[in-house]
Amino acid sequence: VLNTRAMFTKLRCAPCKQIGASNRLFSSTTRTVTPISNFEPNIALPYDQLLENLSTIRNILNRPLSLSEKILYSHLADPNSVGDVKRGESFLALTPDRLAMPDSSSQIALLQFISTGLSTVQLPCTIHCDHLIVAHKNADEDLQSANTSNAEINNFLVSASKKYGIGLWQPDSGIIHQIVLENYAFPGGFLIGTDSHTPNAGGLSMCGIGIGAADALDCMVGEPLQLKAPTIIGIHLRGQLSAWCSP
Repeated sequence: VLNTRAMFTKLRCAPCKQIGASNRLFSSTTRTVTPISNFEPNIALPYDQLLENLSTIRNILNRPLSLSEKILYSHLADPNSVGDVKRGESFLALTPDRLAMPDSSSQIALLQFISTGLSTVQLPCTIHCDHLIVAHKNADEDLQSANTSNAEINNFLVSASKKYGIGLWQPDSGIIHQIVLENYAFPGGFLIGTDSHTPNAGGLSMCGIGIGAADALDCMVGEPLQLKAPTIIGIHLRGQLSAWCSP
């Protein structure tokens, strides 16, 4: 899956309501490349680096790799450390491709980030204003009620996102996980999010892991994510597919 960069062309989608930009620090110094999203044209898809890491990892392990191993290990901060990894015991230092946060949990991470004194986040990051909208009457009335009751929070998210280079999807833009799947997910990528449904990005063969605000802060300031090396469940398929079936 990490050898499919030729399949990707520039994304085209309807106009959205993202505010801010997380591309102020991230720019490609190489040839013209495919951007990581339609909203971050100066950030390249990381396939070149992932493939380079994967080559190093294969030389060290000298064995076939599962898809989950390819995705996780290619995001190691130090690929040369893969030889010391023990599943279920070792802790991996990983570099995610991006971070997504709903409005409900992003406030804590943002307040902590502000205290660091940094001028911008250190990885592509988006905030999605959907969790604070309560379904009670109907879409229009519920949205109006949420905008009124959460006005102070929304104003804070707008101003902080603009200041620190974070993409913001305002209320009525849609549900965070569907927005991520349609606009930011890509095969072989690694997404973290401050929500338990972040693995929804796996619909496009992207590793998605839900984390807490403190872990999100580590990545926002440029530190790797610390994660215990997962054990792997293997599924062996035998025989052959019936007619009209595809893998």
